[in-house]
Amino acid sequence: MPCSPAEIGSLFLFEKLTPEQLGRLCAAGRVERFEPGPVYTEGEPATCFYVMVEGTVVLYRRVGGDDVEVTRTSQRGVYAGSMQAYLGDRVRQVYNNSMRVTEPTRFFVLPADTFAEIMQDWFPMAVHLLEGLFFGAKSTQRAIGQRERLLALGSLSAGLTHELNNPAAAAVRATATLRERVGKMRHKLAVIAQGSYSPEVMSRLIDIQERTAERVAKAPTLSPLEASDREDTVTDWLDDHGIPEGWRIAPTFVQAGLDVDWLDQVAAAVDEEMLTSAIGWLNYTVETELLMDEINDSTTRISHLVDAAKQYSQLDRAPFQNADVHELLDSTLLMLSGKIGKRIEVVKDYDRTLPRIPAYPAELNQVWTNLIDNAVSAINSAGGEGTLTVRTAPDHDRLLVEFRDTGVGIPPEDRGRIFDPFFTTKPVGEGTGLGLDISWRIVVNKHHGTIQVESEPGDTRFQVLLPLTAVEEEPS
Repeated sequence: MPCSPAEIGSLFLFEKLTPEQLGRLCAAGRVERFEPGPVYTEGEPATCFYVMVEGTVVLYRRVGGDDVEVTRTSQRGVYAGSMQAYLGDRVRQVYNNSMRVTEPTRFFVLPADTFAEIMQDWFPMAVHLLEGLFFGAKSTQRAIGQRERLLALGSLSAGLTHELNNPAAAAVRATATLRERVGKMRHKLAVIAQGSYSPEVMSRLIDIQERTAERVAKAPTLSPLEASDREDTVTDWLDDHGIPEGWRIAPTFVQAGLDVDWLDQVAAAVDEEMLTSAIGWLNYTVETELLMDEINDSTTRISHLVDAAKQYSQLDRAPFQNADVHELLDSTLLMLSGKIGKRIEVVKDYDRTLPRIPAYPAELNQVWTNLIDNAVSAINSAGGEGTLTVRTAPDHDRLLVEFRDTGVGIPPEDRGRIFDPFFTTKPVGEGTGLGLDISWRIVVNKHHGTIQVESEPGDTRFQVLLPLTAVEEEPS
């Protein structure tokens, strides 16, 4: 179609150009009419710069297997296409979105190489500024992204150290106490052996000791009220049989699952003058077993924490693999348990029937970390007490992971910007504004999924949708 310098000069993009410049544009470019349908597709080589003269355009981004509308406008002069042609080969020149028209629409179309040449000729200083802005922003984003990861790593390290310190300290205390109890047990055994006890009595006592140790391993879990009642009963039995400090021994026996029926069996197995020594010996036996259980529990806890750290970091696993999202979520929650604290209730609403999915597990853990961290911050801003619900569910051909918190919520005016780089609602110094941007790029660009948010005060939900099957990786 004919190109009119006067018509394209009426567009806001070109309104400051001279008649000579408008003439060069018309000579180098063309006016083209498009019927309803696609104009260009995301990922194709960016060959043209489009400026709308009249009509309606819709821009889309490819998210997973779907085209998501990002802009719809009828404003004259809006532009799209090869907008970074002036950067040349320093960036990959492809269309970053798809454009369609919904009615017959006219565009002024300029070839990408001509657009780049005109920019260099007419606006050399602006080109240098734009280049600096573009590459500077990229460099800043990478640097702050690394800082964001380091801050997250520091927070995780502090939480992990705190979590490891508790069971480690418990194991050390239990080991020291165990050494003391074993020494007293040896002394008590020597006292018993010095008495005039027949081999039959000693054999019965050793048999009772063995069965007592077995009973400790099967001790039932009692409520505080049940434990208190049973301690009173055992204390009364010990006092009735002349055992000194029955009030101190009774809690240990009750914790080990021993009751008065068991003590009656002990009393029947030994002579009355031997009962006090036998009870003392069995008390050391019970304490020893309980301490060994405590050491076992503490070291098992440490082992689980180390496993969770390995699962979180994925250091010993392939970068891309079929992963169980529940294992990833559990390891992240465990790593962040110190930051979550005791005032926030964590509810896991998992659908365990969901299959493993193809993913980059370490990067998904980064997403979970960012979303959980934001949820904790929102709850803390609302008073520090609340609930974080992590839910998984099927969603057609995708897997849903939802993080729901009872925090302050996201203001409506901010919801459209939360995934923008460097945008943050946190106070100065508490957020870089890259957590959600990184999460968006991992979910959308790396996994071909979607991430979206619904929010109102007391109910904010970040929903991550991931494909159940592998999506062919696009060149980057």
